[in-house]
Amino acid sequence: KGAIKKQIMKRIKTLALLLSLLMIVFAAQAQDAVVISDGNFVRGTIQGTDFSTVILKNEDETLSQFKAKDIKEFLWNGETYISKPIVVKKRMEHRFFQVIERGTVNLYSIGGSAAVDAPQPKRARIRPSVGIGGGTGGFGGIGGGVGISLGGGRNREDNQPRQAGPTAYFLERFGTGPMVEIPVNSGNSDNKNQLIKNALLQKLTNDEDLTERIKATETFDAKLIKAFVAAYNEMHK
Repeated sequence: KGAIKKQIMKRIKTLALLLSLLMIVFAAQAQDAVVISDGNFVRGTIQGTDFSTVILKNEDETLSQFKAKDIKEFLWNGETYISKPIVVKKRMEHRFFQVIERGTVNLYSIGGSAAVDAPQPKRARIRPSVGIGGGTGGFGGIGGGVGISLGGGRNREDNQPRQAGPTAYFLERFGTGPMVEIPVNSGNSDNKNQLIKNALLQKLTNDEDLTERIKATETFDAKLIKAFVAAYNEMHK
């Protein structure tokens, strides 16, 4: 019995080792992707984004640059960045927004440490393929756009390092007008908290319990806003 038990334990350890190796191989094969349109994508490794363009290293080590206006979204380290129209200096342009929560109400962010510099491609090469899997459905445009000022921008000719701008948050619910900015990082004031409260009450409708909780909240931060949106989406699938 002792010998049989040792053999069983040895086999269990061998299987565990094989499973660990398979997980490592799978993780190594996982890649970022740029989704140009439904079913049309490019795999590789995202090198960085300034929220108006994204740089992708292809499998052959070449670099490709994609503008927000030309693609649907990109996947980077398991996070989704979606292209949406906004107003920048009175002009309608496209920018990449990180998807924080997705459902009946969508919560996005833009800015912060995600803005990094990346080597520029000498020649952009786009090689579409077909059949990306798993939850990359996109969103429609927004009426009228949203005014936003992105900090830390610079020309590509400038050699000064980019400084991360503040993170801005936006709520979106189709059929209720354009996205609404949530002024999370505009200072700790009663006015700011009231603006956030009004935005949440505008988008998270027809939920008496959640409405009462929002009204009773005195101060808001990004984590609490995300929790409110996640709770609402869970109850209104």
